[in-house]
Amino acid sequence: MLLTALLAACSGPTTTTDARRVFRYNQPEGLTSLDPAFARNQANTWAVTQLYNGLVELNDSLKPGPSLARRYDISPDGRRYTFTLRPNAFFHDSEVFAGGKGRRVTAQDFVYSFKRLLDGGTASPGGWIFRGKVLENSQGEPSDTCFVAVNDSTLRIHLQEPFIPFLGILTMPYAYVVPREAVQKYGKDFREHPVGTGPFRFKEWDEGNAIIYHRNSTYWKKDARGRQLPYLDAVQISFIQDRKSEFLTFMQGKLDFVSGIRSGSRDLILYPDGTVREDFRGKFRFQKVPYLNTEYLGMQQDPANLRGDNAATGRALQDKRVRQALNYALNKPEFLAYFLNNVGKPGNSGFVPASLPSFSASLVPGYTYQPDKARQLLKAAGYGPGKPLRLRLSTVAETKEYCEYYQKKWAEVGVQVDIDVNQAAAHGELIDNGRAAFFTRSWLGDYPDAENYLALFYSKNFAPAGPNKTHFKSPAYDKLYQQAKLEQNTEKRYALYQQMDRLVVEESPVIAVYYDEVVRLTQNNVQGLTPNPMNQLVLERVQKQ
Repeated sequence: MLLTALLAACSGPTTTTDARRVFRYNQPEGLTSLDPAFARNQANTWAVTQLYNGLVELNDSLKPGPSLARRYDISPDGRRYTFTLRPNAFFHDSEVFAGGKGRRVTAQDFVYSFKRLLDGGTASPGGWIFRGKVLENSQGEPSDTCFVAVNDSTLRIHLQEPFIPFLGILTMPYAYVVPREAVQKYGKDFREHPVGTGPFRFKEWDEGNAIIYHRNSTYWKKDARGRQLPYLDAVQISFIQDRKSEFLTFMQGKLDFVSGIRSGSRDLILYPDGTVREDFRGKFRFQKVPYLNTEYLGMQQDPANLRGDNAATGRALQDKRVRQALNYALNKPEFLAYFLNNVGKPGNSGFVPASLPSFSASLVPGYTYQPDKARQLLKAAGYGPGKPLRLRLSTVAETKEYCEYYQKKWAEVGVQVDIDVNQAAAHGELIDNGRAAFFTRSWLGDYPDAENYLALFYSKNFAPAGPNKTHFKSPAYDKLYQQAKLEQNTEKRYALYQQMDRLVVEESPVIAVYYDEVVRLTQNNVQGLTPNPMNQLVLERVQKQ
């Protein structure tokens, strides 16, 4: 009823909205804000992507290209980025503007948006995209001149040193532009009163029930034939939390697409080899593509904060031979077939996932299933029937079943592992504070560059302030990381990435269990919805036949 009423309001008294031009998707995880400064999870990211734009955006090959900036230039030293804005990009019509008409986007809007992201009063989790990268003052804080509006249509960003993936970072929703007028009028309530520049404009949020967007009829973007985008009239986001109910709703034709298949539905839809079961073939479009996510087990290299059983585990894991043995003992293909119906690829190379262009299984050989080699390494490390190795593995309830499989495989080579299950928040706190010696974790890429994964092993990135959860430290690795950050030649940078990943494989502070994949189910009448390894939801070119 809510959707029907709102679409009628959108259509006006003399037109009728075709239901085929309404795209419906479900968001089972919590959606907390439509403010891009808080786009920290998939739910928020998907929702704000329909409403906003940034300076640049990713193309189908995950390469940054023009968006609100029609062109850009990077200085030869890699420290100055100059963006020239489009003259035809306007904020959505809103009461915050004079006469209710959206005004043109200017360079000052980006200066405001970026400084807002860094402002402690905003409390955005996204300030990291600029901190440590843009020009800083003597106190180590971003300087007043790191973002400069040269004029209304020209923006400059100054970095303190070259950072090759910076354009990729600017494609993130955190870097979307917002109008000062809306933020000042609504304050904290801007989360539910968004005003953007994107293909759709906000209409209604009935929390726990639905969000409705209408087509932005003045959107700046057109397709290759000169037709106005978007093609759709509206977007409806529902909040069905139960995955089985979500799938049933999809099969009834009341949702246009579903992302991800949970364990309850996986066996129903897929055979163990990952293909769609006969009952469902042809009833919807099934897509499975690489995902920028590595599921891994981490081994703490700094025993300072470990206590009790974790301390004993930590001491054992100081021996590289033990860490390597644990890697060799896991049958990753068997695990993927049994638990995930082959949604994912075995982590038989380094930590960098297979979806990134620098990935190379041949240049970064990892660990395959070799239980005899695992036993040999354990024996060399001093463990055997007379001195069994006992370890403690920390995890959460969602992955307990996986850990029981790992436990079984490790037992086959003589390692006894106890499983410690905690709530997600407590689990994360244990890891961040160095109190878990052996733990389950995943790393979902923030931007499509291997640097984002390899940063997990840079010694200046120790948790809790940084992503280095294992406190891995290697002067040789740090030197390579610094070189790669400054290397502007793509092939040379990829070679450095591969060298770093080989070092991670050799030292084994982690076990890369598998590289994830995105699974999408889409109704057959939906066209133009293309998945990519970032699992973005881009609806501006979607049509329903």
